[in-house]
Amino acid sequence: MDLPVNRFKRALAAGQSQIGLWCSLSSHYSMEIVAGAGFDWILLDTEHSPNDLESLVTQLQAAAAYPSTPIVRVPWNDTVTIKRVLDIGAQTLLIPYVQNPDEARAAVAAMRYPPAGVRGVAGTTRATRFGRIKDYAKRAHEELCLLVQLETRDALAHIETIAAIDGIDGIFIGPADLHASLGHTGEVANPAVLPLIEDSLRRIRKAGKAPGILVGDEALAKRWIDAGSLFTAVGVDTAILARGAERLAAQYGRTA
Repeated sequence: MDLPVNRFKRALAAGQSQIGLWCSLSSHYSMEIVAGAGFDWILLDTEHSPNDLESLVTQLQAAAAYPSTPIVRVPWNDTVTIKRVLDIGAQTLLIPYVQNPDEARAAVAAMRYPPAGVRGVAGTTRATRFGRIKDYAKRAHEELCLLVQLETRDALAHIETIAAIDGIDGIFIGPADLHASLGHTGEVANPAVLPLIEDSLRRIRKAGKAPGILVGDEALAKRWIDAGSLFTAVGVDTAILARGAERLAAQYGRTA
């Protein structure tokens, strides 16, 4: 049995724009629904959701039947957490709140087996198809994809040095925390911050890595794609459910 091909990683390397959906519902059932909707990728969030490792396994299983690539955002840049998420079969990870090159290098090390990294070796995990993938430990890095999330002004100052690190496939701009770090907490499209985001996306692309972002406005999404974003999340499952339910209730004179 061979390594599963990471279509998302290959698309980024080819410079192909990938449109995604952010998912926080933490349900294998809702995951199966959205995985078949046609998005290039779906983000399974474990930082700002009630997701745990066992529920994450079932979401990966539900997504496996569809062409959308599941990406897992781990709760923190933690070697143990990264190891466990990789072992259950996730091939693409998003690491939040990376502030500098040292933290980016630590994320790379957590994704790789020794001597290139510090990932612990286990032979019969879901990632290895329970021991059926030949030479998994030697070849896993070929299909693993690492995305790091920059979300403060200080972090953005390190774009070029982080982009130069071998093992970093993409750099994601976290708009909500970036706004907060600049004194605009609760906002995601402040006119004073938007030029900084646009410049950051262009810098990442110029540095040779794939830029990404989450955005809920269609016009702004097109602006970020024009600026170079290659993996763009254009919605959030919880927001789709909440706003859709509110619109339906409003049709019958009911309000939240």
